[in-house]
Amino acid sequence: MKILLVYPEFPDTFWSFKHALKFIFKKSHSPPLGLLTVAAMLPEEWEKKLVDINTDKLKDDDLKWADLVFISAMIVQKESVMKIIARCKKSGVKVVAGGPLFTTTPEEFSDVDYLVLNEAEITLPLFLEDFKKGCAKRIYTSDQWADIKTTPQPVWKLINMKKYALMNIQYSRGCPFNCEFCDITLLYGHSPRTKDKDQIIKELENIYSHGWRGAVFFVDDNFIGNKRKLKNEILPAIIEWMEKKKHPFTFVTQASIELSDNEELMQLMAKAGFNTVFIGIETPNEESLAECNKSQNKNRDLIASVKRIQNFGFQVQAGFIVGFDSDPVSIFETMIKFIQKSGIVTAMVGILHALPKTKLHQRLKKEKRLLEDTTGNNTDFSVNFIPKMNYEVLIKGYKNILQTVYSPKHYYERVKTFLREYKPMQKKMYRFSFRYPGALFKSIVLLGILGKERFQYWGLFFWTMFKHPRLLPMAMTFAVYGFHFRKIFEKFLQSPLS
Repeated sequence: MKILLVYPEFPDTFWSFKHALKFIFKKSHSPPLGLLTVAAMLPEEWEKKLVDINTDKLKDDDLKWADLVFISAMIVQKESVMKIIARCKKSGVKVVAGGPLFTTTPEEFSDVDYLVLNEAEITLPLFLEDFKKGCAKRIYTSDQWADIKTTPQPVWKLINMKKYALMNIQYSRGCPFNCEFCDITLLYGHSPRTKDKDQIIKELENIYSHGWRGAVFFVDDNFIGNKRKLKNEILPAIIEWMEKKKHPFTFVTQASIELSDNEELMQLMAKAGFNTVFIGIETPNEESLAECNKSQNKNRDLIASVKRIQNFGFQVQAGFIVGFDSDPVSIFETMIKFIQKSGIVTAMVGILHALPKTKLHQRLKKEKRLLEDTTGNNTDFSVNFIPKMNYEVLIKGYKNILQTVYSPKHYYERVKTFLREYKPMQKKMYRFSFRYPGALFKSIVLLGILGKERFQYWGLFFWTMFKHPRLLPMAMTFAVYGFHFRKIFEKFLQSPLS
């Protein structure tokens, strides 16, 4: 068998970092970890080829070569998915599809030949067994959770690592919380399932042996779901391996806000090489946190929690949401003040979306407030339900947040706020963007000379050089991020929807 694994295109969104990646001559943020792992589950004797449309074109010859095309995708990739399926159908090649998009809305993909849903460790072997016998069913699904200790290592040889800004790895699946708008527990359950330390070290060794040096993203939706195992087993093993290998990686991950309550855990993570963590802040409004069941964020000083994490050597990236039923009209100004005061440079502010089959989706359906399918991109001004707040007021307030927090004045001011708080634990800091020749020069030309933010750019450059010289590469990387964010939001602010 000849198997073509195809990863659909990400649209130009906040998290694509498309405009920032151009500065470091990369094609995409990170590789398709799911498809690389699925490749390892297929029979070894099958010939395999992977096309990531974010880095390479899908050619007609690729489709003619293939006996089967495997596709995995998230909701935000749906437009690209439909185009790929149409091309496969035209070429006469059969499609096997799985991943979050297909698992939550299988009814929308009548042209897919085989839907292998839920977790591949369980459903893919069932499909492969039936396929070999010539009696494959159209849909394979399961209500069981996989033991990810059995998950094979990704087949890294299928990609060109040089085209990506970072590599990725998964330690756990599942989240102990139950936020109304989130589909993570729907897809992966409440109880965090984890790999063991030997597995993680082998995976790091595998990435290392393929020549990668740089950032590695632990894609876990909540890395600290099992704190005891992290502290006693996983982090000590990573620390030992990193010291042995002379710190070849830095780590990025996602966690819940109570990370700030655990000094020992933060110290171990920093020592292991973690320097960036994404946290779902969502909103500073207590009533809205209660509404969406974000219990872990309630009854705490969220800004103080963020500052504590920053003081342990982490850049805090965060997600924010407006459009909750409990949001007052003052939420927009409150959100701006919170973001500026927190020093969260990478602050993704979106409008609430009801993702398929989530508790929010079910509630709004019952209340007859659903309007349309979600795009999966909650920064594109679309709203797929009838909000309690007047729609025009919501959109106007949302626009005001974006135009304020990503204006050069406020953005660069926020970078300085962060750099004052940030206390890196590692003596050897990985120079992310500016190890690439020409990246700094490109930022000087596009931002420092031609950019509308040139005064803020040079102000940050010299302020950092004299006050925090060690952090200059990070400051200039933030300047590039700001350029990307403004490009994204300018596009949406000019669209008819806005």
